[in-house]
Amino acid sequence: MLTVPTLLTLARLVVLPLLLWLLFIGHVWAALGLYILGAITDFLDGYLARKLNQITAFGTFLDPIADKVYVCALFIALVATGQIAGLSLAAVIIILSREFLVSGLREYLGPKNVQLPVSKLAKWKTAAQMVATAFLIVAGSAPFAAEIGTLLLWIAAALTVITGTAYMKTGLSHMDSAS
Repeated sequence: MLTVPTLLTLARLVVLPLLLWLLFIGHVWAALGLYILGAITDFLDGYLARKLNQITAFGTFLDPIADKVYVCALFIALVATGQIAGLSLAAVIIILSREFLVSGLREYLGPKNVQLPVSKLAKWKTAAQMVATAFLIVAGSAPFAAEIGTLLLWIAAALTVITGTAYMKTGLSHMDSAS
């Protein structure tokens, strides 16, 4: 149950409080370093699970939850510290709403043996979101970081709407056929 990929997923959750604390006390460069480490573990856990043939039920269950907790906590912290403000709060609400919507959809469709695989566009959304978050962590401490981070956040929000709509269409078609 505690494979290398699962330990990487757990490590991401374990360092999250330290990352948030660093953000709140203004040590943004240390926070960025931990964030990058967390992003690397997010890539590595899935890659290693497939490469080492260590895909487990626990890891499959835990990884998306860890991802959502990580994203939600960071966005809330970035709003609380002012790195995300004003109209950009709408982008955060769009992204977080989609995360919950797709999670609920997967939970509903799972017992019906309907899978919602991650699309390539959704992977681009995640990449834009991760890079945006990195820039927003150091907003105010690096030239143009806030502007680049905000632009990427809105790109991620746009991709969120597109991919969320596609997932909903797929999910609704299975709901209609199940009725």
